[in-house]
Amino acid sequence: MPHDVQVHDMNPLESLQPLKSPANALNIDREAHPQQDVFAEDSAVTKAEKLERHGGPDNDLHQSPTKRIKINPLDIQGADENGVTKSERRKGVAPIKSEFLLYPPGTERDRGATVQDDDAAEGAAHAPSYRDSGTRGKRKEKSRGQNTARSFGSSRDEVGLCASRMNRPEFSPSKCQFGEQCKFEHDLRKYLRQWKRADLTTFGGICPIWEDRGRCSVGWKCRFVGSHMEERLTEDGREELVLKGKSDVGAFSAVDDPTTSIGTVNEISTQAKIDLMKRKFATPKADEYNKWLDTLAQKPEEQRDQRRNGTPPEPVETPFQALTEESQRQAREDERAHYISPPFLPSEKRKIYFGPETPVLAPLTTQGNLPFRRLCVNLGAQLTYSEMAMSMPLIQGQKSEWALMRAHESETTPPAFNTQSATTVREYDYSRDLKFGAQISATKPWQGSKVAEILTQLCPHLRLIDVNCGCPIDLVFRAGAGSALLDAQGKLDKMVRGMNAVSGEVPITVKIRMGTKDNKPTALKLVERLIYGGHDADMYDGGGSGVAAITLHGRSRQQRYTKSADWGYIADCAALINRFNEKGDELSDTVHEPDPRTQPAGSKVYFIGNGDCYSHFDYQQHLEEAKVDSVMVARGALIKPWIFEEIEKGQYLDKSATERLALVEQFVRFGLECWGSDEMGVGTTRRFLLEWLSFAYRYVPVGIMEHLPPNLQDRPPAWRGRNDLETLLGSDNYKDWVRIRCVSQH
Repeated sequence: MPHDVQVHDMNPLESLQPLKSPANALNIDREAHPQQDVFAEDSAVTKAEKLERHGGPDNDLHQSPTKRIKINPLDIQGADENGVTKSERRKGVAPIKSEFLLYPPGTERDRGATVQDDDAAEGAAHAPSYRDSGTRGKRKEKSRGQNTARSFGSSRDEVGLCASRMNRPEFSPSKCQFGEQCKFEHDLRKYLRQWKRADLTTFGGICPIWEDRGRCSVGWKCRFVGSHMEERLTEDGREELVLKGKSDVGAFSAVDDPTTSIGTVNEISTQAKIDLMKRKFATPKADEYNKWLDTLAQKPEEQRDQRRNGTPPEPVETPFQALTEESQRQAREDERAHYISPPFLPSEKRKIYFGPETPVLAPLTTQGNLPFRRLCVNLGAQLTYSEMAMSMPLIQGQKSEWALMRAHESETTPPAFNTQSATTVREYDYSRDLKFGAQISATKPWQGSKVAEILTQLCPHLRLIDVNCGCPIDLVFRAGAGSALLDAQGKLDKMVRGMNAVSGEVPITVKIRMGTKDNKPTALKLVERLIYGGHDADMYDGGGSGVAAITLHGRSRQQRYTKSADWGYIADCAALINRFNEKGDELSDTVHEPDPRTQPAGSKVYFIGNGDCYSHFDYQQHLEEAKVDSVMVARGALIKPWIFEEIEKGQYLDKSATERLALVEQFVRFGLECWGSDEMGVGTTRRFLLEWLSFAYRYVPVGIMEHLPPNLQDRPPAWRGRNDLETLLGSDNYKDWVRIRCVSQH
């Protein structure tokens, strides 16, 4: 290294070119993070949350994350527990070895670590633009300002190929039901020559679906169609374009139905969605239960007193009869005749298990898509959840919302289970368990019970149905769903009871936060109400709500993702549930005495902690100190999906840049299998890949860190990797992500 070149001016990729900030750095940043518009295939939550990330007239967020980390030179660790002096570890800054830093510690340029907006973990990446808010029924205003004529392109062919030709040979197409009025192209050669984009060269130009399955479901529309097409000579001497299929692999049914993915479950038929849309889908159990709730709501005070005291609805003529036990028993029986009991009780649910060997992948809107869950399952995730789905769009049969219920066949396999735990889990049938659960959000109890019955009828592969009570997004909160349920504990209790009554053998769980406001936690009180029942529990035959498991995120809604998760408070809630599981009847008083019929299967409520788990060290520490049954991993999995592999092996894994790039390639293959290899599928895969890379680049290899364990809240100063590829993978510039492929080929 030349002595006249300063270390902080060196370029890690081209040593002869000094590093300088480009003059158009601000414009580059704007290009890297442009205003994102709503997509038709987005779910209801992702459509709504865009407003929070980009701002607008309806955005009144009062808790925005700080843009820069303020370095306090006093916030350092001088020595370890043995008194051995260490190099300084600054608070909030990832401790990277000095030889990998671009700028010397303590300089102004070293203090420029930015804080990412982690609301994206809840799906803030996609929601309606503020330009589109409040415009229904109004004339669209003319765009003003610069670049109003910009074209952003499209993920569709300029003229699409008719579905009757998509998977058929050139000379024997299917009959088009629209005939001459069809707006799509029927001439195959014209479509390939004029309307279809050129084939991609990724994966050597070979279609990954065709390579893996032997046949491509999107046929001629595939962006790799050159790898599975050929021209054959017919008997009459003409040359015909045909699709090739591997001789050793049979055709699959998805060829005839391109809307059906390969290797997925919980696929909802078009007819079922139409029936939901037209309100023809029957939900008799939910209707009966909701009618019963309406009856209870007519005279709540009178009904509550009658249920609690056992008094008959009409005065008893002989006052002495009220003093006898027989008359009181008869009065209770008479009163029970006026009520409709729930058709299903929680004790009839399928038994589930959470334990140290079952790390949980959190439900992540947008990022928690099927290909990413599949990737995490391959790396050791034992339990997965769908992205949060809104109840009303599900009830109304919206295609984008029902797409969230799809799961890969790998998620239908049983989770890990230690046979030594069999004594603590009574009658647990390991073979009947599976990994995948659905998470929904509802604003009213009738919505929860109705969507629970619909899900159990249409989705046969569900481990459980989870109620989201922690989403901090404003639009969800204002509607009375998500974290708003933390302040409406009676409504949540009623919702869980109703869902338990109609969900058949599928258990009901909840995911909550500490509360809605900082320094005012309410989760402990809510947990107590869910497991023991509230003051109005006698209206529902007494006892708790029958919730099978509770997950607590150790932050408030107001806190969002700032500061660290409060695992001390999580431990307090875990202690309450552990006491209930051990001897709940002895600890409860006569008012809260649980009815065995309303308790979860096996009379055990599982408790899962969530927040800032970024390594196997964090996982084991939370299990031992907080006494939770398992730990849910969210952002830690987005940044390094192999955290589940670390938990399984109990050690840090220093993944090389080549290994990390292989995971990116694996995600792309899974994405093309899920969304298709046509123009739309490639665009969707690219979009979700960039969403994931916006988290993955934050990973700092453990091999260049000076202190372990890593902290999820720490942000790294500018650093260089051990090779060019590792440096590019750690860059926050989208242009470097484009260069990754070029560097990896050399």
